[in-house]
Parts: sequence; C-alpha cells; structure tokens
Amino acid sequence: MNWITNYVRPRINSIFSRREVPENLWSKCDECGTMLFHRELSNNLNVCTSCGHHMAITPRDRFRALFDGGLFSEVSVPEPLADPLQFRDQKKYPDRMKAAQKQTGEKEAMLVASGEIGRTPIVAAAQDFSFMGGSMGMYVGNAIIAAAEEAVKLKLPLILFSAAGGARMQEGILSLMQMPRTTVAVQMLKEAGLPYIVVLTHPTTGGVTASYAMLGDVQIAEPNALICFAGPRVIEQTIREKLPEGFQRAEYLLDHGMLDRVTPRTQMREELITITRMLMGLTPAIKGDLPAPGELSGDTADEAQTPTSDAPGNSGDASRG
Repeated sequence: MNWITNYVRPRINSIFSRREVPENLWSKCDECGTMLFHRELSNNLNVCTSCGHHMAITPRDRFRALFDGGLFSEVSVPEPLADPLQFRDQKKYPDRMKAAQKQTGEKEAMLVASGEIGRTPIVAAAQDFSFMGGSMGMYVGNAIIAAAEEAVKLKLPLILFSAAGGARMQEGILSLMQMPRTTVAVQMLKEAGLPYIVVLTHPTTGGVTASYAMLGDVQIAEPNALICFAGPRVIEQTIREKLPEGFQRAEYLLDHGMLDRVTPRTQMREELITITRMLMGLTPAIKGDLPAPGELSGDTADEAQTPTSDAPGNSGDASRG
C-alpha cells in the first residue's frame, strides 16, 4: 500500500498532470490569425512568417537588429518641462507618463543612438508607438534636434524611423511648435551636406507626417504602413465617398510618387547600408566583411558593452542585444 501511495500515484500524476504554459510564448498575427512562436517571431523582427504582416517593434529591438553586433551608444536628450500646462483629462498627465514608462520600460517616445551599420557610422532615431501612441511632444522635438546636432558634430548621416499618431494633446501648442523646430533641425543636416533618411513605419500620421517624417532625402516605408495626415475614416466622413482600396498605405503612396522605396523590415538593414554609403560617397560594402546583427551574444556581448574609443558617439551608454 505504501508503495502504491508513495511511488505509483505520484508517478501517474506527474505524467498526466497539466503543465502550465507561459502566456507569452505565442503571439497571434493580426492579419492572418496564425499563432507564432515568440522566438521565431523575434528572430524574424516581428514580421509574420506566414503572411509577412509587419507587427510593432520597439526602437531598442530595432536598433539591436540594425547596428553591427547589436551595439549602439545612446545619445542624451535634454529633458523638457514635465507638465507645462498642468493638463488633466481622465488622468493627470504625469500619471499617464508614469504608466507609459512602466509599460514600455523607456523614458519617452523616441530613442536616439549612434553606432555603425555595415561598418558605416551613423546616428539613428526611432519613435515608439507603444509610448502614448508615439505622440510628438517637447521631448521628441528635443530628441530630433539632439540627433541632428550629433550628426552634424560627427559629420554622420541621420536615419529616422517614424511611428506616431500625431502631436501630443497634453502639451497643446508646445507640441505643435515641434513641427517648425524639427524642420529647422533637418535643415541643419541639409546645410551640412549630410544625408537624412526617413523610414516610415505603421502608423505615421498627423503633425509628424506634416513635418520631419516627409523631409528625408530618401523616403522608405515598411509594407502596408499607414502614412497620412488625416486618417481614411475622417476623410470618408468628410467627403462622404468610398476611398480607393489601399488608400494612404505605403504601396499606394509609392505608386503616386510620395515614397522612394517600400522595403520589408528583414531587408531594411542591407538597404540602409547601401543607400547610406552611396549618399556618403563611399565604396559599396563588402558582403563577407559585414558583421551580422546580434553576432555578439552571451559572454562575448557582456565583454563588449562599451564601444571602442574610435567608435562614433561615445557620449552615451552602450546597449547590446
């Protein structure tokens, strides 16, 4: 009896007991509904392996895939006033900021970094749509100006990844003032003869589209990205007509001359390396010589947290994949 109780029953229970599966192991594609294993999805840069749908990706994950070895130095951004208008709707503005910071693990809606892509030094900036819709506030304006100043100081090209729902209403007119401020920052790059490349991701709308997102020397978009000032629903309600299929999507804008390229995310790094070196008057990159993104991992990456002294933009902390 003891043998049955102490050995057989626990053994049977261990075989047939239901194992708990973590909830974050699988993600469902919004487009085709396919269940995707989290590691497979991450390795494919959050692009559905079944239908090619481009899901959201954080600026930090994007930079890890973009920069050589996943290493980059963050560029410091001046802090704006925390709550200039003392704005409150259902929540106080500082409370919304704290919730967004806790959810994303980031300070604000834009990350600025410097590093190398294909052994070509660049400055890059990327918006985070999961941080209050990537809305353009004073910090985003400061971030673009800091990125432009860093690029001019180091004589490097600037690559910007846009993703925003427009201006941040909690900052009112101060938010709208970032449109001319960022336009002046872009002009600084043009006067210095430095390339400014914009990658428009889903969605890029509102005042962001009406300013720095459409001022690039080269305009690239990810597939099926929504790019507009006013959304299609607003336009349909205004003109009371049915819009063409795919209206305001990346492919539609490419056909109508507003974009130069529509490039899948998995091919974006190689595309940016080629275009950047071409605009900087450099020789084409040698494929076999290019370090792959994330090639520094584990113990090797731990030893390479700090960029070497000859790397561009050593002002910030190094980040790694």
